[in-house]
Amino acid sequence: MDEGSKSLILEQDELIRRSFRGDRLLPEEIHQLCERVSAVLREEKNVLCIDTPCTICGDIHGQFFDLVELFHIAGCVPDTNFLFLGDYVDRGYHSIECVVLLFSLKVRYPNRIYLLRGNHESRFLSRSFGFYQQCLNYYGNDSVWNEFMKAFDCLPLCAVVNKHVFAVHAGISPKLQFIRDIDVIDRFQEIPVEGLFCDLLWSDPAKENGWNVSTRGISQTYGPNESEDFLILNGLKYLIRGHEAVMTGYTTNHHNKVFTVFSAPNYCYYVGNLGAFVEVDELGYLTFHQYRSYSS
Repeated sequence: MDEGSKSLILEQDELIRRSFRGDRLLPEEIHQLCERVSAVLREEKNVLCIDTPCTICGDIHGQFFDLVELFHIAGCVPDTNFLFLGDYVDRGYHSIECVVLLFSLKVRYPNRIYLLRGNHESRFLSRSFGFYQQCLNYYGNDSVWNEFMKAFDCLPLCAVVNKHVFAVHAGISPKLQFIRDIDVIDRFQEIPVEGLFCDLLWSDPAKENGWNVSTRGISQTYGPNESEDFLILNGLKYLIRGHEAVMTGYTTNHHNKVFTVFSAPNYCYYVGNLGAFVEVDELGYLTFHQYRSYSS
């Protein structure tokens, strides 16, 4: 390894240490981090193929100290492989710190941690639910927020873990038949308000069969028949997603084929729910782990 490479690794390791402390970066450091992580993310496909063992985590929503606690419990990169399902920002008080930590780990260990896009990694939502305001409070203008938005546009949309687990922020779509349909999406843009791209990040499982209008006012719900058809057609066993707060940290739908994982314990600092993550081992078995908020 040449001196330049050694120096870069030392720089990245120091950034990770600062990120775990929650240090506030300078605007130029944010700019450099977003450029570096965007370069890494642009090399990844819309659909990631991830080997096991792998630990899958749901929504974080700006709860930085709970994110650090998650790493303490589940293990940390590079010793543990991680897949995060999106929604790193908004609601909680420390969205910037969460994204900086995850981006720093991604730049240093691109093949050990994978980051998917959630519906809150968008201009539409993050302007109204906390992230934009935190950027203004920290830096006095929206330039840093714009840097993050450009990086969010590069995040992959879903993953297949161990060839049998479909992982995505929200769910499936009536416009989705085969996983390869996702490959043709132009993901490098703001999340659309309808269509396949939108549904992957906005849809929800429901008890009723069929595609039905979502109470969220965007996208739709999918029933047991729809998820089963998708899994069978693509040779999959399970669908793991985030997108919904769950009091027990995780829950199962559709005859134990669809799982929701939520990794923001005591959501918004008052809900009182547990957080959870799921380990997928080399044989494809799922093991769910629950944990309390760091402040409990």
